[in-house]
Amino acid sequence: MTQRLKHIVPNVVVGVWLAMGFLTVQPVSAEEKSKVAAPPESTLQSVSVSAPMVKGALPADDPNAAVWSSATMARFPMSPQVHWPTRILDATVKDLNVRALHDGTNVAILLEYADPTEDPDDAAAIEFMVGDKKAHFAHGQPMAQVEGGPVNIWYWKNKDNKGVDMNAKGFGTIKVQTHQDVKAKGTYANGTWKVVFTRPLATEHADEDTQIATGGFINIAFAVWDGKKDVSGELKEKGSQKAVTSWWNFRAEAPPDYSSYYYAAIAVGVALGFQFVLIRKLKKGHSA
Repeated sequence: MTQRLKHIVPNVVVGVWLAMGFLTVQPVSAEEKSKVAAPPESTLQSVSVSAPMVKGALPADDPNAAVWSSATMARFPMSPQVHWPTRILDATVKDLNVRALHDGTNVAILLEYADPTEDPDDAAAIEFMVGDKKAHFAHGQPMAQVEGGPVNIWYWKNKDNKGVDMNAKGFGTIKVQTHQDVKAKGTYANGTWKVVFTRPLATEHADEDTQIATGGFINIAFAVWDGKKDVSGELKEKGSQKAVTSWWNFRAEAPPDYSSYYYAAIAVGVALGFQFVLIRKLKKGHSA
């Protein structure tokens, strides 16, 4: 009987510990991990922005807050806007780093990009589709096989250092909303802009504002203007002359779901109960 218990009980316990996630199979050593070379950071690109839910106040006015490190950075390539005149052949900003957070009520999105000089007309924008109607990322301009807008644009310019909530349905149709829900603030240091936009996840203006529901995906695009002036005094980038991205995905993560821990606890309880019953039966059989 004792020998039988020595073989059965450890196997049951191991099964319980595996169910709880305390044991793993075939762990990878640090040496093996080091053999897998990570790609250079400059080559990493993303397809979506994920905004985890955080407790406490969002860093709405602090692009340098430590809490931003808790959000995964997404990187998107930028290129000159070529869909509408007037165009430019080259844009200053080549890549854009994005992080996002939300607290269940408001969302904060941080843009970070390299710009050799700080200028009053440096600017950045975030764009969303409004409602279920598909739109082109170029201001919702009607394109081949894509109907026009509408789009919701969150805009920031250095000289004002504030957010502006706008709508458009094609180039030349931008309109500033009568209600302003978007806030923005930018800081410049060491050749890098950091601009944070904040807004409630949901607003009372569903026909003009994108509505952000936690747990779902929506489309997002970005634009950046280098406000430096050339030798003739003209702005290097303005209006349709800018760096843009295509549509990508944005997701405000749903609150944590702890149901898996609940079910794991039940599984462990069942396994321990089975172990107890099995041992009692084996003891009765042995004594008989």
